[in-house]
Amino acid sequence: MWAISREEADKRGAIYETTKFPVKVMVWLGVCSEGLSVPVIFEDGSMDAQRYIDEVLPIVLECGNEMLGEHWTYQQDGARPHIHYLSQKWCIDHFPSFISKDRWPPNSPDLCPFD
Repeated sequence: MWAISREEADKRGAIYETTKFPVKVMVWLGVCSEGLSVPVIFEDGSMDAQRYIDEVLPIVLECGNEMLGEHWTYQQDGARPHIHYLSQKWCIDHFPSFISKDRWPPNSPDLCPFD
């Protein structure tokens, strides 16, 4: 049975329509003592290291330099695109300072308040 709303479904026996594959949106946002970065919104596809390098890291660098000047450190979590060797190399080559995946403690509640 199909119904327009949960209320209508309840009247007909509590069967209601659901979306089989809901829309997914991925958002990247940087946070620092000086504010928030420009959000990067991905409405399609999945994130891999190359997409992260091409679409996120240049914005991170630009926002970091604008907000913090020349002396700042970039830190990221342990997501697969972040720890990929190409992403790590890009970060080492471009950021003024960078905390590599080997120095980042996993699941640290005091260093990862958003988790």
